[in-house]
Amino acid sequence: MNKYILPSIKLTAVFTVILCVLYPLFISFAAKLSKGEGGGEKVILNGKVVGYKLIGQSFTKPQYFWGRPSAVGYNAAGSGGSNKGPSNADYLKEVNNRVDTLLKYHPGLQKSEIPAEMVTASGSGLDPNVSVKGAEMQAKRIAAYRHLPLSKVLKLIETHTEKPLLGLFGPEKVNVLALNVALDEIDR
Repeated sequence: MNKYILPSIKLTAVFTVILCVLYPLFISFAAKLSKGEGGGEKVILNGKVVGYKLIGQSFTKPQYFWGRPSAVGYNAAGSGGSNKGPSNADYLKEVNNRVDTLLKYHPGLQKSEIPAEMVTASGSGLDPNVSVKGAEMQAKRIAAYRHLPLSKVLKLIETHTEKPLLGLFGPEKVNVLALNVALDEIDR
């Protein structure tokens, strides 16, 4: 039994150095070499950082596209979802309130036309994207509040639509912050 203890301790020490020191240093170095310099991909408007591409934000003004709701108030330090399920009365009330808000700001929209992601929070609470359908659903509201032709807003959605990885993996999506920055740039 004793012949196994010393090799086990040595192996533990070696893997501790590799996995707790060398690997994090390598990843940190690789991140510094990347486009975003390891600090996240910043989104800039008028020379100021207005957010990060991969972290969702709260947009509540009607002239902006709205993203997915967040169970953590878009707090990147404490990301996470909710453990409330569809049988929870509080959860159902939250979802119904979100549906009512969407119906209020989108006259003529039917409940069945609302994509689920527009009324349910993501697992991280920080999802920066909505589906193309979720963005297009909001186009009439945006066009009306910004006094833009609907075709221009739809074209903006089209140009900001990210295709699936390699054309196969994942859905088409639209980054809400990038889309809203593009809207603000039109107004300048």
